[in-house]
Amino acid sequence: MAEYLVCSEDEIADGGRKVVACGEREIGIFRVKGALHAWHNMCPHRQGPICQGRIYPQVIEPVDERQEVRTLQYNEENMHVACPWHGWEFNLETGRNAGPAKYRLHRAELAIREGQIYVVL
Repeated sequence: MAEYLVCSEDEIADGGRKVVACGEREIGIFRVKGALHAWHNMCPHRQGPICQGRIYPQVIEPVDERQEVRTLQYNEENMHVACPWHGWEFNLETGRNAGPAKYRLHRAELAIREGQIYVVL
């Protein structure tokens, strides 16, 4: 296994991200609710650069008695990233897809030593 020094812990603010090259792979590191999460920068849908997509709260579409969506709500507890190619959404903490459950992001391992973040591949 190879380790790649990415940055110091304080370089990624809460709600922030850093996308880095680790050998021939790109990894996106996100800080969500104070915790770091690392994902391979490849959307499982069409291999788009998922980690460079827009970050926003989970969108909820409540339906009325006629099963019609009348408004959108946002769940600030579940932050998502949307692929810039086709808009597929994934939870930044779990990697789960907001749509088909069979798709999920591929997690990368992180190590933190003396305030420095390393990606382990």
